[in-house]
Amino acid sequence: MNSKRWLQSFLFITLIGSLIVAALLVLMISILYPSLPSLEALTDYHPKLPLRIYDAESNLIGEFGQERRAFVPIEQTPKVMKDAILAIEDRRFYQHNGIDTTGILRAIRNNLTGRGHEGASTITMQVAKNFFSSPTTPRNMWTKIKEALLAIKIENAISKDKILELYLNQIYLGERAYGFAAASRTYFDKDLRQLNLAEAALLAGLPKAPSKYDPYIHPDFAIRRQHEVLRDMHRYKMISQSEFETAMNAPLKFQSSKRMVHALGAEYVAEIVRTSLYKRYGEKVYSSGFKVYTTIHKQHQEAANAAVIQGIINFELRHGFRGPEKVISLPSGKIRASEARELLRDFVTYNQFVPALVTKVEPNLLTLVTQRGTVLKLQDKSLLLVKNHMPPAKRTPTSLVAGAVIRVYQQNDNWMVVQLPEVESGFIALNPETGQVNALIGGFSFQRNKYNHVTQGRRQPGSSFKPFIYSAALEKGYSPASVFEDAPISFASTETGSNSNWEPRNYDEKYAGPMRLREALAQSKNTISIRLMNAIGARYAQNYLRKFGFNPKDHPPYLSTALGAGSTTSWQLAAAYATFANSGYQVHPYLIEKITDSRDKVVMAVQPGKHISQERVIDQRNAFIITTMLQDVVRDGTARAALSLRRPDIAGKTGTTNDQYDAWFAGYHPKEVAVAWVGYDSPRNLGRGETGGRAALPIWIKYMQATLKGVPIYQYKVPEGILQLKVDTYTGAQVGEDDQGIYEYFYEEHLPQSQPENLPGLFDPSSEQGPEQDEPSFLERLIGEHSGGDEDRKVPANPAAKLLSPN
Repeated sequence: MNSKRWLQSFLFITLIGSLIVAALLVLMISILYPSLPSLEALTDYHPKLPLRIYDAESNLIGEFGQERRAFVPIEQTPKVMKDAILAIEDRRFYQHNGIDTTGILRAIRNNLTGRGHEGASTITMQVAKNFFSSPTTPRNMWTKIKEALLAIKIENAISKDKILELYLNQIYLGERAYGFAAASRTYFDKDLRQLNLAEAALLAGLPKAPSKYDPYIHPDFAIRRQHEVLRDMHRYKMISQSEFETAMNAPLKFQSSKRMVHALGAEYVAEIVRTSLYKRYGEKVYSSGFKVYTTIHKQHQEAANAAVIQGIINFELRHGFRGPEKVISLPSGKIRASEARELLRDFVTYNQFVPALVTKVEPNLLTLVTQRGTVLKLQDKSLLLVKNHMPPAKRTPTSLVAGAVIRVYQQNDNWMVVQLPEVESGFIALNPETGQVNALIGGFSFQRNKYNHVTQGRRQPGSSFKPFIYSAALEKGYSPASVFEDAPISFASTETGSNSNWEPRNYDEKYAGPMRLREALAQSKNTISIRLMNAIGARYAQNYLRKFGFNPKDHPPYLSTALGAGSTTSWQLAAAYATFANSGYQVHPYLIEKITDSRDKVVMAVQPGKHISQERVIDQRNAFIITTMLQDVVRDGTARAALSLRRPDIAGKTGTTNDQYDAWFAGYHPKEVAVAWVGYDSPRNLGRGETGGRAALPIWIKYMQATLKGVPIYQYKVPEGILQLKVDTYTGAQVGEDDQGIYEYFYEEHLPQSQPENLPGLFDPSSEQGPEQDEPSFLERLIGEHSGGDEDRKVPANPAAKLLSPN
């Protein structure tokens, strides 16, 4: 009887308690539910997507933003990815109403019976947490109740597929990746739709603890978690036995998006775009989701990067090894690869110049371990840089010893010893018919030096500038057959108005006497360029440069401007040469083809033809004749090394500034213009013999070798209004068909004299003819503030330059 009464009392108390708990729950829900936040963040979802920059073929070359994101609609998410997530996170997702009571009971049972530590949070509850809780929100019972109520509210307002879509795109998965599409790129460098079962399972295991299961940091934990996902998929009949076994044994190849982006070597391009958009949109550009498609072509960019690296390697080989970056005291005995990696941990790899630790030095054999743990044994050609610093050479401070830290570079399957360069290089290639920039290398390594030598580096162009002066001369009535005197010029201090003389010279101190302009440009004769500048007028030449897009302020009306004493960038020089390449149209190079928003709606797109002048800025005949003269620079002049391309349709000009501070080559094919520059950030002599033809031209050749492969030889057509006449080789005068001579091009209104009365340019300063009305006086245009030049010049700087300014 007592037991019956006790049972009745227990049941009564339990009922009353349950009613009280239920009443409290109803009261709590009635109070909390109306105060739950609005679901606008979910119904009008706008994720913070980074700014992404792509090349012309849609390869990613840059990403800017605190979070890596890529929104993918639910209908574009592959089934294997959805199944993997549901299997491990919430397999009853499509059955419950936001709170999985069955899952809660199962979790309680498994946790109490020791079958495993299992949570009961649903995907909807995780969406509530991700959107409405911050990292500082305390994780207590009150917070969990609010999230559960929010989950119910979400389920009543949004479809299941929409909830899953929000989860797929918002969840954090490590390595700054938010959402599974971004994680797929970050870990596997794949589009989400390209993932196989094993890869999808690994990603599905990340939400539980992204840092713990990060495959880069904890690969063992990551694989263990992946196997757990696969077992659940198999248990719940989402995959077959054979699929399960295959995925469990499938190898995983990880590759970070950072390495993928850097592989293209277009960081300078990405930075130009980023800066441009930041100026327009400010900080919000980093969460805008803008996709910027540039004009850069992958094949061209990779060819440019390879050419610049090879040019720098060759330069360093010519100038010798400067010694190890550091010498580390090694422990006794054989060093393991893991120990070597640890010792090299603080050394940064720049543009594939990999740090390596020397472990043994023998005659013609070097044993080392790279920062990646690769053991190398190098000999013969691989040791060209350091062969004079190894036994049996005499021991010096730059000798290689065990413990020395050096650099190695892999070219195809071969490794070679290199060193981080002090010299820099810049390269730009563009389409002269559209203005699209095909390739741009702003320096050896953006990670090491962010200064862009193509767009920011204002340097003297040297003799690469001469073609523009020759072009101006054609419009003044001169022709390639016009003869000028190649002889020394000397201006006394009394003439310059300073305490020093100005004596421009040819580089080799050799003078040929009377010479046709075609030969003079091919051989880059400085004295003839100065005489030609004097003959056409420095002020006229300065104004004429506008046609090519040059700012006259950068190229003062001085005679030294004929030798490239002004200043320009590689970008400007390439645009100017494009006017010759496209038969006379001015070009405004551009990098951005179009911009789309996060929904792929076009925000901005370039109009075809916008970056090319509607009308010719120079006579078509002028562009044609200058091109033939620049072809002779390749055939018979300072750029003969380019004959290795075996292409008669290329043209260009070398340039080296005074004291060999800058080395240039600017050249073109009718479909592509490219400019290569080599120099030091703080201008100094590049070294004996480091001319444009030696330091810069090989870069241009290697690039054109790759990009013109398979392109048909272009057949130039002689424009109307040009006559081809036979002239005397020495005087440039027209001769009969039966006489000895060569054929030359002329404007039909500028025919040569049958017998030249004098040689233009043989001027005497004391007997100078009066200048044109707005022409500076002789002293004013004698010399500028800087003295430019080329591989064929030696021009000392003139301290009187400022005194001779026309202002």
